[in-house]
Parts: sequence; structure tokens; C-alpha cells
Amino acid sequence: MAGKQEEPIVKAYTTILFDLDGTLTDPKVGITRSVQYALSKFGLQADPEDLVPFIGPPLHESFQEFFSFGWGQAMQAVAYYREYYSERGIYENTVYPGIAAMLKRLREQGRVLAVATSKPTFFADRVLKHFNLDGYFSVVAGSNLDGTRTDKTEVIRFALQQLSSPSPGRTVMVGDRKYDVIGARNCGIDAIAVTYGYGSPGELVQALPTYLVRTVEELSRLLG
Repeated sequence: MAGKQEEPIVKAYTTILFDLDGTLTDPKVGITRSVQYALSKFGLQADPEDLVPFIGPPLHESFQEFFSFGWGQAMQAVAYYREYYSERGIYENTVYPGIAAMLKRLREQGRVLAVATSKPTFFADRVLKHFNLDGYFSVVAGSNLDGTRTDKTEVIRFALQQLSSPSPGRTVMVGDRKYDVIGARNCGIDAIAVTYGYGSPGELVQALPTYLVRTVEELSRLLG
């Protein structure tokens, strides 16, 4: 029929890696309040909307980029951030509607699921357990609390190693920021970018994902 948009032909991915913040859950309130708390320790204030770019990238890099902190200041800011986040911010978070049902279906189909996040593994595990999502994932790969393994390429590579190096042609990374797409490409796997998170459509398109989807429903259909 003329004008009908056809569904893309998608590979049958057997291994699916998911970003956490902005992809599985919406952490905006908890993260922005934690950043505000950290900034207050330096006598600084910021509007929560101006802190949205902190969602996704490594925290120390964001403090350096947006507030011109030196390395030592940035690491101290991360420590302050965690004071609030570990007690309150971690729970000021919600699972996107439809995520749990999608994960359940994918696991029932025999897909291998993993989380690859720049968030420290310690906190990622707590988030997933709090929302009863932990049982869906074979591997949870994040950064280390000492600030190492924060680069998304490193995280994805580590996750793939923990999964015994699945076939690149049957593996995909799902995320909401350019870092997810670039990291996936650097590791030789496909990338699905989701625009319902915190990456702008322009940012994501420029990163050249394999697929771009707007909603959890579209993501679920795409994964099959």
C-alpha cells in the first residue's frame, strides 16, 4: 500500500546488552538531586534541568566538563554524590513502563541478557534488585568504585568477556546515549539507540546506530 512504512528487517539477536540509566529505568530525580547535593558541598547551585547531561556519562567526567573541576575536585564531588545517592537517590528512580514484560519475554525465548552501564556495578546491582529486574540478567557489568572502567567501550568489552565472547553478528547493545552506540561500534557489535531516554535524537543519529527507536514498545517489537 502506498505510503505504508515497512518494519525494518532485524537480525535475530541471541545476546542483548542493555544500558541501565535512561534505557531500563528513569533515574532523573535521583541523579540530579545527588549532583545538587555534591555541588552544595562546594557552595554551588544548579537547576535540575541543567544537570540532565549527567545521566549516562561517567560522573567525574561530567563534573570536569560542566563545572571545570580538576581531577581531585571531580573525584571528591563523586564521593559527595554517593553520600546522597547511596541512601536516597538510588531509589528516586522508576522502571520505564513495558521494560519488565519485555525482559521476561526475551528470557523466555532463550535470549541471553546483560547490563552494560557506566554506573558502578555495586549500585547497578542494587537498582536491579530493588526493582526485581536482577533475575533477567546473566551478567551485570559496570564501572569500578575507584573510577576505573568507566569508558563505555571498556564496559561493553568487559561484559562481552563475561559472556564468553558471543557471536558479534548476533549481539546488540541497547542504550540512550551516544556513548552506548560508539562503544558498541568499537566492540564490533550492533547498536540500538532509544530516544525515550536522555540522548537527543541529533546526538544519537550522529553516532550512527544500527537502529533508532522512540519507545519501549518499538524496542520490544524490534527485538522480536
